[in-house]
Amino acid sequence: MIKYYDYAASTPISEEVSLAMKPWEQQNFANPSASHQAAIDASEAIQLAREKIADEIGAMPSEIVFTSGASESNNLAIKGIAFNHLDKKGHIITSSIEHKCVLNACSFLETLGFEITYVSPNSDGVIESSFVKNAIKENTILISIHHINNELGTIQPIEEFGAIAFEHNIPFHTDAAQSFCKVQIDVDDMDIDMLSLSGHKIYGPKGIGALYIRDARDSELVPLIHGGGQEHGLRGGTSPTPLIVGLGCAVETFPSHKSEQHRIFDELINEFDFKRNGGEHLLSTTWNITFSSDEEVKRFFSKHKWLVSQGSACNAMTNTPSHVLTAIGLDENQARRTYRISFPPYRG
Repeated sequence: MIKYYDYAASTPISEEVSLAMKPWEQQNFANPSASHQAAIDASEAIQLAREKIADEIGAMPSEIVFTSGASESNNLAIKGIAFNHLDKKGHIITSSIEHKCVLNACSFLETLGFEITYVSPNSDGVIESSFVKNAIKENTILISIHHINNELGTIQPIEEFGAIAFEHNIPFHTDAAQSFCKVQIDVDDMDIDMLSLSGHKIYGPKGIGALYIRDARDSELVPLIHGGGQEHGLRGGTSPTPLIVGLGCAVETFPSHKSEQHRIFDELINEFDFKRNGGEHLLSTTWNITFSSDEEVKRFFSKHKWLVSQGSACNAMTNTPSHVLTAIGLDENQARRTYRISFPPYRG
């Protein structure tokens, strides 16, 4: 039987989420920006979801801005800061193993005259805080480094990055698409100024995410989508009530235990010869493994009909080795024998 082991790429909508969304799709479909009672009900449902998300990361509900997903949130955070410095440009620090949406946003800003430093990881895929600190310049306007790497499962020391950014009065943004709900996050303790998250990584619907912005009402971020004043004017467009309700429900009902799939994997993985990449501090539900030989790869997949990834979903459309695997020193042959096996996530 073919089994899905690619939950880091996307999770299914849970039954609870599906049920929570349905009334807002078919019964109360009012535009939440209108003034009648149906609109007020929708607006209150959105506010409740905002509160659930804020509670999860120790933020205020007014600091949660809804977007279409983590990619848009990352773009809003990075470009939103940069577009406020178009006159003098400036310097941004990120890492060489970010999600492609971050790397492409930074590449675009380079064409506008911004300077980007791409900090390289060590051989475990860890971004060392000393490298981040040494990269700071007088004109650094943003530090943006992910929380958990989407290919390796490596947990980055973002508390250290946040402390460095706070010390130098530089905004700190983190892409938390792979960590939100899965590990403990407190935006104050971690000195996080902006944080991106996504619904479809936590059993919520696709097409919805959020950006936490410290003191969002007073933010000087330049919006990417101008509209009718929704989301404090930072993200225009009619609020998708069903998707937002679904995201809130996904946070509220996120599981707190390992899946049976994970237990099965734990029992049989030692039958094969491989190396797990990513160092010591790893998300338990993401395994990035390099098999010792092509024969071992064939043996594994002849025995287990699993749907897994080579790299991440954003790299699957090319035949080139993942930029993450290259960055940690794997050659083309090793990268070809490397797979990401990811399980249903839970609160660790």
